[in-house]
Amino acid sequence: MPAWAVADGPAGVRAVDAGIVALAIVAIELNVKAGGGPGAASLDPAAYLLGALLAVPILFRRRWPLRVLLASTALMVLYYIIHRRNISPAPALVVPLYDAAVAGYLALSIIVPAFFMVTGLVVVELSTKESLVNLTTDFMPQFVALALAVMLGEVIRGRRALAVETARRLRLAVEERAAEAGRQVAEERLRIARELHDTVAHSMATITVQAASALHILGARSGTSAGLIDALTGIRETSKSALSEMRSVLGQLRSGADGAGPGSAVLGSAVLGSAVLGSAVLGSATGLDRLPALRDAVSAAGTPVTVVVEGAPVELPAAADHAAYRILQESLTNVLRHAGPGAAATVCLRYGAGELALTVTDNGTGAGSAASGSGHGAGHGVSGMLERAASVGGTLTTGPVLGGGFQVSATLPTGQVR
Repeated sequence: MPAWAVADGPAGVRAVDAGIVALAIVAIELNVKAGGGPGAASLDPAAYLLGALLAVPILFRRRWPLRVLLASTALMVLYYIIHRRNISPAPALVVPLYDAAVAGYLALSIIVPAFFMVTGLVVVELSTKESLVNLTTDFMPQFVALALAVMLGEVIRGRRALAVETARRLRLAVEERAAEAGRQVAEERLRIARELHDTVAHSMATITVQAASALHILGARSGTSAGLIDALTGIRETSKSALSEMRSVLGQLRSGADGAGPGSAVLGSAVLGSAVLGSAVLGSATGLDRLPALRDAVSAAGTPVTVVVEGAPVELPAAADHAAYRILQESLTNVLRHAGPGAAATVCLRYGAGELALTVTDNGTGAGSAASGSGHGAGHGVSGMLERAASVGGTLTTGPVLGGGFQVSATLPTGQVR
């Protein structure tokens, strides 16, 4: 629709409404000119002026549909009383009747034309003594025009109401689907939290208690190997750290907070890594600043780790920092599990323009070296690392190294371009 047809003027008057008024005036004036007969006023300027005034209320049809219908009805009655010409009420009332029906005033929209039709029939019958058939024939076009205006307005009102109701039902359906999806997600979170608590968390607590008991018993004996004491101490501390992190994960699952990764595979990766190596409580504080402790833990477990940093280190976004640490943690866990005895690992952090490239390479010769983290058994290590990298806009690749060993390579954005 062109702009001139929809631009509002004073009191909500639009250009298209002025055009409708002009058409109504033309139709009314034609009726005024032809509306002679018994008792009709003379055809003078007053008759034309009063006829034009009948259409003026239509200018305000959009803002006050009910008032426009009442005003048009009143003006029509005054016209018949003051300076009557035998004209049809249809040109002046069609648009107001339509607007009133659309606005929901159906009863009034029916009463008004019925009043004019009945009154007109009585007045014409008394003044002309015409037969009922002739009167019906004369009044039929007016009756049809007025009835069509009311019926069309009611149809439009019904369609609009149906559209509003349909939109409301669609909105409610979307909200219900969203609520149901949220409920299912919450139930699944609680189920996972219960399973983790009843299995992994319980097992880690048992390991902690048993390790402490073993240390207590061995401490009372003389000649106990220092290496055995150190190993049991490491088991106890690692299990305590893993249990602490497990409780943090369970708390996040139960509270509905976002986890460290995009799915349960990542959760499994974090739990597995913490069970083997231990870490700080899950959260934004777990980042590359813990890499020295991670290196020492893996080295103490029997796999020497060398850390190489290339380029000037920059502060990473919290999400990327956390993802980088978890990728390194999972990779070194896999080295411990799969690389075999005597293996060593090298961690390389390369800071470049807007990105951090990190690699973990081992020289393992164990049967599982080439498949470390590849998903053998029930593990989800690689898929978890892939998801962590993707969650911060990075990439990750894994594969065997020529001559033996395995390598994990990841590229993460740093948010800084130098």
